[in-house]
Amino acid sequence: MSLKWILRGMVAILAVAAVALVAVQIGARRPPPSAVAQGGPGGPFSLVDTSGRPFTQEDLKGRWNIIFFGFTFCPDVCPTTLDTLGRTLDLLGRDKDKVRIIFVSVDPGRDTPEKLGAYLANPAYPKGVVGLTGTPEQVAVVARAYKVFYQKEGEGDAYLINHSSISYLMDPSGQFARVLPYGMSPEDLAGQIRDAIKRG
Repeated sequence: MSLKWILRGMVAILAVAAVALVAVQIGARRPPPSAVAQGGPGGPFSLVDTSGRPFTQEDLKGRWNIIFFGFTFCPDVCPTTLDTLGRTLDLLGRDKDKVRIIFVSVDPGRDTPEKLGAYLANPAYPKGVVGLTGTPEQVAVVARAYKVFYQKEGEGDAYLINHSSISYLMDPSGQFARVLPYGMSPEDLAGQIRDAIKRG
């Protein structure tokens, strides 16, 4: 086989790989409806907010919601996520009021409604974040529904929780819209959210 045909073959393989990569990226940002129907993140849950009031899947309806999971003793990912999402909302302009941030604790042993409320009242964090917690069983249910990993690490009062770091954008019907990866810039996140709102 001549060198020319070998080079043509390599170019063809690279072209197919590039198309596949673009398809995967598009799918990650906006999965097809069939993916949601086959078990995308989301589902029934029952928790309480920082005032002790019940909060369920039905309370997601009517607004776009960014849901992420963490805990108040989190040393890095959770504060960074709150800061990034706050800056993201500021970039949304008139769409800002359509979007709400929801912080679900995966540390029910320490994160009481009062503790979660005091944590989210930090002026460094965006205003209006809804904090949710519950019993260990209730937290396990919502974590399974949203396909979230979390695991206690360490002993005593200073233990940490290893947990998933992605956020989920849910549409006003309470259905999964797209993943918002950890580490994405506020500008890119705002673009993703605007695109989701535009698509409805």
